[in-house]
Amino acid sequence: MSFCRIVATGSYLPARVVTNAELASRIDTSDDWIRSRSGIAQRHIAEAGERTSDLAVRAARAALETAAWDPDALDLVIVATTTPDMTFPSTACIVQAGLGLTNGCPAFDLQAVCSGFIYAFATADAMIRCGSVRRALVIGAETLSRIVDWSDRGTCVLFGDGAGCVLLEAASEPGVVACRLHADGRHAAILKAPGVLDAGAIHGRPFIEMDGQAVFRFAVEALAETALETLEAHGLSGSDIDWMVPHQANIRIIQSTAKRLRIPMERVVTTVEEHGNTSAASIPLALDVAIRDGRIQRGQMLLMEGIGAGFAWGSALVRY
Repeated sequence: MSFCRIVATGSYLPARVVTNAELASRIDTSDDWIRSRSGIAQRHIAEAGERTSDLAVRAARAALETAAWDPDALDLVIVATTTPDMTFPSTACIVQAGLGLTNGCPAFDLQAVCSGFIYAFATADAMIRCGSVRRALVIGAETLSRIVDWSDRGTCVLFGDGAGCVLLEAASEPGVVACRLHADGRHAAILKAPGVLDAGAIHGRPFIEMDGQAVFRFAVEALAETALETLEAHGLSGSDIDWMVPHQANIRIIQSTAKRLRIPMERVVTTVEEHGNTSAASIPLALDVAIRDGRIQRGQMLLMEGIGAGFAWGSALVRY
């Protein structure tokens, strides 16, 4: 059996930045209100002609350039997204074409909302470990601004657009130490975008709806439990983690989870202030930021974790 390691990362954020002040000029909110409840100061929003696949391709090119890989060196492309370009074909196939990848490798989308990157990462890791592929591109990419009700101050202030990715490769020693995935569909009504297409018309609101307090309570408990499960299975504790790279949903959720794990915030990567909640893109975006600014170094132990609607959640323990 092969092991798996992270070779390189990449990310891309749309050029347009929407600040809290701009939102406050359009809806009943304020910078203080948004910051105190979420820690968010701004978010990046895709332009009208900018698709999820466009963001994903830009992020992938950055990673491929860092690794000095030709696109046809890839054996697998997975795109984790809640906001695909279209119902079909998959955004992954569109990205595959956008990269000029012509070797016929498998490419598919994975939908687990904000935990999508962890699910996709675990899937690629398993495929590499079993020997079916050697090199994989795993992307989290979202244009959540397309499914946000911009008159709903409880949700529209939270979300942003972006893409992040990792390149994974088979290795002789474990880089990816462990992945743990969970889901509990009994809580599906707490966080949803319930609109469905039927007979050419959208039935129900196509926008994000959320019970914020219920999400907060569940997220803190679930994230702490999956992290502890992963650490304890390998005889580790929070003190053994060099960096926690969590889903960037809300600074209070991040702080509460870190406290439960006894990981000081100085060892937690946070980008929620600048990016907002970018769903499946948030973990790889934060990972890329911390690698490129020099905080995360080779040989360090990372704990990545995320939770999204479903509920679906998971964690990955990685020796970078």
